[in-house]
Amino acid sequence: MAKGFEQYFASLKDRKIAVLGLGVSNRPLVRLLLSYGCCVTGCDRTPRDKVDAEVLELEKQGCALRLGDTYLENLSADLVFRTPGMHPENAALQALRATGAKITSEMEIFFELCPCKIIAVTGSDGKTTTTTLISEILKAEGKTVWLGGNIGTPLLPVCNRMQKTDYAVVELSSFQLMDMTHSAHIAVVTNLAPNHLDVHKDMQEYVDAKTNIFKFQGPQDRLILNADNTITASFTGNGTTRYFARVGKTDNGVCLNGDWICRDGKPLLNKKDILLPGEHNVENYMAAILAVEGLAKDETVRQVAKTFGGVEHRIELVRVKDGVRFYNDSIASSPSRTIAGLRSFSEKVLLIAGGYDKHIPYDVLGPEICTHVKTLFVNGATGAQIRAAVEQAPQYKPGCPEIVDCADFTEAVHQAAAAAKTGDVVLMSPASAAFDQFKNFMERGAYFKKLVMEL
Repeated sequence: MAKGFEQYFASLKDRKIAVLGLGVSNRPLVRLLLSYGCCVTGCDRTPRDKVDAEVLELEKQGCALRLGDTYLENLSADLVFRTPGMHPENAALQALRATGAKITSEMEIFFELCPCKIIAVTGSDGKTTTTTLISEILKAEGKTVWLGGNIGTPLLPVCNRMQKTDYAVVELSSFQLMDMTHSAHIAVVTNLAPNHLDVHKDMQEYVDAKTNIFKFQGPQDRLILNADNTITASFTGNGTTRYFARVGKTDNGVCLNGDWICRDGKPLLNKKDILLPGEHNVENYMAAILAVEGLAKDETVRQVAKTFGGVEHRIELVRVKDGVRFYNDSIASSPSRTIAGLRSFSEKVLLIAGGYDKHIPYDVLGPEICTHVKTLFVNGATGAQIRAAVEQAPQYKPGCPEIVDCADFTEAVHQAAAAAKTGDVVLMSPASAAFDQFKNFMERGAYFKKLVMEL
């Protein structure tokens, strides 16, 4: 058991604890707190008649519930676990601080109590695949690895099972990082571009949040940065800094020389041996190579590259029907992600795009769609913005690509399937979040796969 874990949770027994947000990631935290006899109040905006049965089960186990629109009104607590999606400067959190309440998060406490080395990945794009690659390489090397964070698995509830020789490989979002005061032993920033500006005050706040992944590192720690990205290339760490560059060159890290990924000038991996499609996955491997440097053999990296088929919802081949390939890229919740997906295919695709509006610009997407898309099917709150970005692109000619407005996601999938011919690729890569029609990108991806399998 991690030293300090038992002491920490035992110390909370007589304190009033509020857990804000009762989504899947916070429920294990509530159960953990209850198991130590803590007085827990679970708070969620979802009204009682719409919460999952699992939430009501927490109530039976002793958690007091505050549900509905007034869930934060007149809330009092000694310790508050903030849900990642809630801005630290939320008025309710400010009021709680004024009364002396300490605001923390599941991830912050995990970083405090974790007994093993933490490798953390953040960025606007590629962080899930990079995090998973690091985990797969270390596991193939024979290490015990705990994979979690924003990737979907809460790690604090299993922290007491970790050993000093293990590795925690964690994906971190800007929301999780905003008020973090601990950093990873090995920190990776894949890239940065405008994202989540519906929650962050501005781009600077978004960038500042990301820097917390390495801001509190010591001289023995390692920072891995994308030298091709203007923002990340400007960062300065406290320990060793290593760079990866697919387009440019670097003498301190990994870069591409022809088809070879080279580390410090020496060939390590031929990009033709990478099973995952797309140049963006070459970058993901570059970042992962530097993260596992000194922890895994080069041959292990090459072995994983040849066998690892990818993460669900990330350019995932769903089905081949009548010669048409259907790909699920639901993770693509920003223009840069969709651009990476489009560039993964040699042929022009039928693209399904649009969704929840995060108040980010779409102008960069227009030229890419003109270059890589045969027919565009738009839907959701951002459908009109994506259409406008295409029509305003210098490369656009009326009808090239053809643009089809769809009432909703379901219609977009059906229309794309009906238009596709043998040899075509149908790519669902929305360039938008899913919240206008789905709970999250996983639900959107699962629904897409259901629709495709029913064709």
